[in-house]
Amino acid sequence: MSWRFSGHSSTGGSPSSPGLLDRPVSTEKPPHTPVMLKEVLHYLDIHPGQVVLDMTFGGGGHTKAILNMIPDVTVVALDRDPTAFALAQQLAEQHTGRVQPLLGRFSEIETLLPKMKINPGSIDAVLLDAGCSSMQMDQPDRGFSLSKDGPLDMRMDGHRYPDMPCAADAVNALDQQALVSLLKAYGEEKHARKIASAIVEARRVYPIIRTQQLASVVAGSFPAAALYARKDKLQRHSHVATKTFQALRIFVNDELNELYAALCAAQTMLRPGGRLCVITFHSLEDRLVKHFLQGDDLSTLHQRRQRQREAEKSEVGVKSVHWFPLRKGVITPQTEDVKENPRGRSAKLRAALRC
Repeated sequence: MSWRFSGHSSTGGSPSSPGLLDRPVSTEKPPHTPVMLKEVLHYLDIHPGQVVLDMTFGGGGHTKAILNMIPDVTVVALDRDPTAFALAQQLAEQHTGRVQPLLGRFSEIETLLPKMKINPGSIDAVLLDAGCSSMQMDQPDRGFSLSKDGPLDMRMDGHRYPDMPCAADAVNALDQQALVSLLKAYGEEKHARKIASAIVEARRVYPIIRTQQLASVVAGSFPAAALYARKDKLQRHSHVATKTFQALRIFVNDELNELYAALCAAQTMLRPGGRLCVITFHSLEDRLVKHFLQGDDLSTLHQRRQRQREAEKSEVGVKSVHWFPLRKGVITPQTEDVKENPRGRSAKLRAALRC
C-alpha cells in the first residue's frame, strides 16, 4: 500500500482498572515533556517483568517514566533518528539490561526485532508517538522549524542516507502541479495553488535552501494582514507556512507509509492481550490509525473521505478481529497539560487491546 500522491517531477481483554491515572509520575526532567504521559501509562497498564516497545524513543520521556515506575520492565527503544538512538544508548548504560536501543524505521521493525531474539507475539505493550519530536524541532540545523533559520532538510534519519532527498530537493525539483498535490495531500492546504506558484517563481531567482527563506516565500504570497491570521486550537495565531512545512516533512520522511508499517508491526509483534497506544498530531495520522484499528480496508480510505464528511459513522465503526478499543474515540490532553506543554495541544491518543 502506498500513500504517495501522484505528481510530476521536473527532473524526470478489557479496559485497564481505574486508579492508574492517579499514579504519581516521575519528576525526572527529560529533554522534552512527554505528551499525555499519565494517559499512556494508564492504558498500557504495564506490569513488572514485561517487555515494552517504544517505537518513537525521541528524547526518552515516556521510556524514562516507564523505567522509573515499573520494576524489572524491559524497554526496546526504537528511533530512526541517530541523535535519539544515541540518547537511548546513554539511557541503556544507566539502566543495565533494561533498555535495548534500536536504530531503524517503522518499516524495518519486523526485520530488526528477530535479530534481537524478539519474536512475533512476544511484546506486551507498544507505544507509538507519531510525528516530529520536540528535540528535532528545537535543532535549527535539522530544518524542521519555520521559526528557526537552518538548512531546509527535514530528514528524520539525519545523514544516515546521504542520497535521500531532503525538503530543499523537493521544493526546488518538483514542478508546480506536483507541489500543489503535495500541499493538498499532506498539508490539507486550501491555498496550495497560490503557495506552489510563489515557490516556483521564487526558485527561478535563487534556490530555496533555508527554512526561513521558504517561510518568507510562502508568507509573501499572502497579504500582510493574513500572515498570522490562522489560529490553532488554543486560538493562538499560527504562521501561514505551518501547513507547508508539515506537508514537506511528511513527504520527505514518507510518514504515512511508515505509520502504516508501524501499525502492522504492532499487530504482528504484540501478544494476545497486549496493549497499543498511538499518539497522533494531525487528522491525516489520526484518520489512518482510526481506520486501521477498526479493521477497515485502507486502500479505499481516500475514496470514502467525502462520503464520511457528509455522514460520519460511529467511532466504534467496524469491529476488527485484531483489536478491541480500550476507549471509544480519542483521548485528548487535559487543559492543564496543554498549558504546561503547548506543543501537545493537538495530540490525540487511541488505545487498543490486541485480540
